[in-house]
Amino acid sequence: MHTHLTLLATAGSKRVRLMQAARAQLRLPPAQVLEWRDWLSQPALLNVALAHPGLLKIEPPGDDPAAHLLLLQAGCRLLDRPPVAAPAHGELLAMDAWFAGFTSAMATLAAQLAELPPARVLNAPADIRLMTDKLACQRHLAAHGVAIPTLLGPVHGYAHLQSLLHQHDLDRVYLKPRYGSSASGVVAYRRNKAGRQQATTSATLSQADGQTRLFNVKRMARYETQHDIAALVDALAAQELYAEAWLNKPRCGDSHYDLRVVTVAGQPAHRVARIGQHMMTNLHLDNRRGDASSLLNDADMRALENTSSQAARAFPASHVTGYDLVVSNGQARVLEANAFGDLLPGLLWHDADTYTAQLSHFSQHA
Repeated sequence: MHTHLTLLATAGSKRVRLMQAARAQLRLPPAQVLEWRDWLSQPALLNVALAHPGLLKIEPPGDDPAAHLLLLQAGCRLLDRPPVAAPAHGELLAMDAWFAGFTSAMATLAAQLAELPPARVLNAPADIRLMTDKLACQRHLAAHGVAIPTLLGPVHGYAHLQSLLHQHDLDRVYLKPRYGSSASGVVAYRRNKAGRQQATTSATLSQADGQTRLFNVKRMARYETQHDIAALVDALAAQELYAEAWLNKPRCGDSHYDLRVVTVAGQPAHRVARIGQHMMTNLHLDNRRGDASSLLNDADMRALENTSSQAARAFPASHVTGYDLVVSNGQARVLEANAFGDLLPGLLWHDADTYTAQLSHFSQHA
């Protein structure tokens, strides 16, 4: 049995608290926590932490502003850019530089793990990096035969967006930051033949002193003038942006929904509907949970399970992943894969939450 677990995480974060509670419930010793900020400053700390063979779980660095800033500054150095100041709370700043720093950190981590006594890694660094590059991840899923929304590819700015819409004969698209997470900076864009256009987003524009800044907020903003929409799209494109064809989400009452499925060891486990009035149904945006089994008929449920299993097979070195899907008429499409998709407090599958389920599996298959 793997009794020893190391978390590369942020001590005191919700993820760590839930994992420690799951370990206590299973009468396992508490996980050892290696702080992201400490490991980034002193990579040799991982060698000490993994001196005992066991499990390593990599949690996201975004829970700690200090770790986020270290990755951002490392990325600026790698891209030969001047260093940036710490982002303000909720600010979307140089996401491409952050990803360059994160990519470097994942490569360092993979190299370290190759030199250490064998630890079972829940999600491999290379997979985590791929799932964090949303455009590359969607291309990877499509190459493995997984159904996704139609990709239009990178968007270099507002003028380029208009030419892409013309080229594909579309009037509605989703614009997504290539390295964003949790709907941050996602834009639902629509235009009509009369020339009216609308962008609905969780990204708020702040323009002062000739500077455009972007902030992620919980309340959706709607922009309707070409000036504002162009400023929004250009600011997001500067940090790397891509477009995909609009996919209508199924309705329930006056709302619509998509689904999050967590796979454990490649098998679909926890699943929840995310129901909301807006296009973005992420649960942290004050949308509500729904029971997937009450919303899906048998054909839809089979599609959900088959497609999430198929997606999990595209990441064989990842044992706990989350997938966001739109399911209707017996068909499922994957909107996004999430290497850190198990943060669903209180959601049970066979009487176990996501953390207890993954620990139980790895205890049994040690």
